[in-house]
Amino acid sequence: MTSSAFLPPLPEALDRSLERMLCIVAHPDDMEYGTSAAVAAWTASGVEVTYLLLTAGEAGMSEPPEQVAPVRAEEQRQACAQVGVSDLRILDHPDGMLEYGLDLRRDIARTVRQVRPQIVVTASFAFEAYGGLNQADHRAAGLAVVDGVRDADNRWVFRELAEQEALEPWHVSALLVAGDDRPTHAAPVDEHAVQAAVRSLSSHAAYAEHVEDHPDPATFIPQTLHDGGSVAGCEHAVTFRVYDLGGIGSTES
Repeated sequence: MTSSAFLPPLPEALDRSLERMLCIVAHPDDMEYGTSAAVAAWTASGVEVTYLLLTAGEAGMSEPPEQVAPVRAEEQRQACAQVGVSDLRILDHPDGMLEYGLDLRRDIARTVRQVRPQIVVTASFAFEAYGGLNQADHRAAGLAVVDGVRDADNRWVFRELAEQEALEPWHVSALLVAGDDRPTHAAPVDEHAVQAAVRSLSSHAAYAEHVEDHPDPATFIPQTLHDGGSVAGCEHAVTFRVYDLGGIGSTES
């Protein structure tokens, strides 16, 4: 945690250079529990945001996976539309059985080279998160994002990406981890972004019916963002742990 009374905003260097962002998470809806408010603010300011889902979330409902996958994809498209995201990519790694490994790292590195973002956003991959034990896919996804982002910058890792797919290496300036219990920075958001985030989570209606005690988006999202604002010195904010990958200056607490 920083030594100041409140978390500082995201480093200024990010705002100056920010044109493209890539958000990488394990499942449909993983971006919608507060983080999408920051996405709404970024897209409103002209930033191009791409979502990469590593699975289709097909194991998250009681119906057969082949029926669930298209439902969850459509709900995610609707959620993206609420926050200004038009580029949604969904991979076919198995939901509930996501494995950290070279295949996953390669897929992430490939997308980083295709999108060429200044910032990559992912969700917490700590063993304990969100008030309990973090889900296995979340943990595998986060580790693979950390390594896949750096793989994208190394010509000699996954050489086939450049030699066969003409995807040149790309350097990401910073990795932002949402939902981390040791945040270093905050992204203040206005009421428009808060309500966009409410609508984005509400878009996952079919999925929410299968989750016991799923929170009401209209209550949960404003409260979550208010909690973020309370540690950022503003009304509403999304908090992140920021890792400088070489390009924004020190983010040490």
